[in-house]
Amino acid sequence: MRYCVADYLLDRLNECGIAHLFGVPGDYNLQFLDNVIAHPQLGWVGCANELNAAYAADGYARCNGAAALLTTFGVGELSAINGIAGSYAEYLPVIHVVGAPCLAAQLRGELMHHTLGDGDFQHFARMAKEVTVSQAALTPENACYEIDRVLRESLSKSRPGYLLLPSDVAQAPATKPAHSLALHVQSAETAVLDEFRKAAQEKLSESRSVALLADFLALRYAQQKALQQWMDDTPLPHATLLMGKGLFDEGQQGFIGTYSGAASEEGIKTAIEGAELVVCVGVKFTDTITAGFTQKLTTRQTIDIQPEAARIGDRWFSGLPMSQAVEVLHQLCKRQVSHRPVPHQKPPALPACESGILDQHALWQVVQNFLQPGDIVLADQGTAAFGAATLTLPAGTTFIAQPLWGSIGYTLPAAFGAQTACPHRRVVLLIGDGSAQLTIQELGSMQRDGQNPIILLLNNEGYTVERAIHGAEQRYNDIAPWNWTQLPQAMHLHCQAQCWRVTETVQLEEVMRKAAKAERLTLIEVVLPKQDIPELLQAVTSSLARRNSGEN
Repeated sequence: MRYCVADYLLDRLNECGIAHLFGVPGDYNLQFLDNVIAHPQLGWVGCANELNAAYAADGYARCNGAAALLTTFGVGELSAINGIAGSYAEYLPVIHVVGAPCLAAQLRGELMHHTLGDGDFQHFARMAKEVTVSQAALTPENACYEIDRVLRESLSKSRPGYLLLPSDVAQAPATKPAHSLALHVQSAETAVLDEFRKAAQEKLSESRSVALLADFLALRYAQQKALQQWMDDTPLPHATLLMGKGLFDEGQQGFIGTYSGAASEEGIKTAIEGAELVVCVGVKFTDTITAGFTQKLTTRQTIDIQPEAARIGDRWFSGLPMSQAVEVLHQLCKRQVSHRPVPHQKPPALPACESGILDQHALWQVVQNFLQPGDIVLADQGTAAFGAATLTLPAGTTFIAQPLWGSIGYTLPAAFGAQTACPHRRVVLLIGDGSAQLTIQELGSMQRDGQNPIILLLNNEGYTVERAIHGAEQRYNDIAPWNWTQLPQAMHLHCQAQCWRVTETVQLEEVMRKAAKAERLTLIEVVLPKQDIPELLQAVTSSLARRNSGEN
């Protein structure tokens, strides 16, 4: 079998560390799929629909570093574009390969199926340009060069890339790559680095107290180990926001919890906002994670480290990679700050719960006791994510939420993707009933592939977040009541799942003990009060309600 463009693309994807391709077959990608099936190191992972496949690829990328998605032209890629937009907003390198009609049909402007019937085959590529960092329409002449370019840009910018692959181009002959895919490693000019070091040294020397606030971009740009080493060498009070939760060892000296602006626990707020200098690494202050932009950190008070630039006070240092800025600050702190005592402050304990009623307080206490080092924890947008924000994660835990893009239902397929990337780690999914109804089909894929996630289905009778924002009793916030514990059986002919429905705290505790070492898919329906929400979410929804009504 001759080597072709399809083989070249698959080899390059695999070289990037991608061992699975998520997606849905369609007639424009079927021949390419034959090459996927034949590839020795890259496996096909079929999903129930293209949106779920995009979510699964996103979850895979968060655990693996990069991911790939295959859809068919038009109908398939548009179904997936919501998921790709989420990867763009939250900085995940997902390569979206779109099987397209053959070049000859495109050149003739034929009225093909899955098009808008006007002979224009670039409508959807133009749409994709808004949510991808690099794009290419592949031809036999440009395919290998453009594949390399799109992959380089996607990986270096940590954002999605788009490859339009006509069916005949996929089978066009190609030459195996002679060299590995070299990524451009940016380095700051010596003068910029020296000026940054000088300004940072001056800022540190004049600050009597220093704190570190890091977030999700530090994860995306591979600074987790560097930041942890910094905190090991020079303990500082440090925290994350919700998007970056899991970045640090949360049991380590100096870690104080999750910062959420005015909604933060008082000790966290004081430690961060009260510091004379706050080093912000990879932070973006968005509305939901700051309780409506209530953070109180001044420009003068902060050093802001972004992926390709840094700011000290009012001065920006352009072309300075995050890794170099972090290393400079690490070394400066070792010399200038290491002698300063660090207040012994642990993350706040969860609120006491003595009533025995199964509510939000009881739920999160049980979950806290259940978690183990090395877990992958996914919390869907809503009560799940904002309740999980108060947890103290065990060492080595990967935490996945989507508070910026905030597409409900995201985490169930993302859990499928995460378990595909890390088959030997325990996956714990926390998702509401309203969110789960959007993407529940992937329960079938999980069972097909022998996965054993532990799913806590939080049943509070509908869209509880929306109830808290507006329309608490309006029927647009209601959903159809489902028989949740029967769904795994309905979605796989040879179902081996174990399912429970619990309405009391003691039941939940007993079931969680049984589920701790589950070797098959476990679904626990947790029945909660309809209007009950975590305190942090109450602050966020109040802010959103005010902003949506034009009050601020």
